Amino acid sequence: MDYLYAVVLFAISASVTPGPNNIMVMSAGANFGVRRSLPLLMGICVGFTLMLLLVGLGFGRLFTLFPELHFFIKCAGTLYLLYLAWLIARSAGEVTGSTQARPLGFFKGALFQWVNAKAWVVATGAIAAFTSTGADFHQQNLAIALIFFIVSFPCVGLWLLCGALLKRWLADDLARRRFNQTMAALLVLSVVPVIQEILSQP
Repeated sequence: MDYLYAVVLFAISASVTPGPNNIMVMSAGANFGVRRSLPLLMGICVGFTLMLLLVGLGFGRLFTLFPELHFFIKCAGTLYLLYLAWLIARSAGEVTGSTQARPLGFFKGALFQWVNAKAWVVATGAIAAFTSTGADFHQQNLAIALIFFIVSFPCVGLWLLCGALLKRWLADDLARRRFNQTMAALLVLSVVPVIQEILSQP
């Protein structure tokens, strides 16, 4: 039972803290509302759960065998995050005139996990910390994925609701534009450590 409590606490802290997923969801909620942003929320939660399962099955070991693959995904993910930040920053005051006419959908939200540096850190950390070798490994892996799946909906959903609640205070075009620029800046800040790590590699 203590094991389950530990996994739940880890899942909550990992899912509710600021990161690319939550910043994107909050921005989507503020710009497009809860209903139109639900596919993005679903994609993030389902995509990360699938990632956890595959990392537990040994997908993460590919990075040990092929470190250049890890470097490529890290670079591609960083560029994609910066592109998303650019889209958010350029969003106009009204959704109808926005550069980004709709929030990311289910599949883009799910696929985004594979280029999200924080998702990789959390997934590999969860598998390393809360599994043990032996006959129970796959059951532990499944339990961790299930816990994250259940916990991620309210945790990430909280950011979506916060964004949607802000929508009424962002009726003014200038206020919405400044909010989008702030969200874009936070998204860029979230990948600064990854950029520093990339630049430090020989």
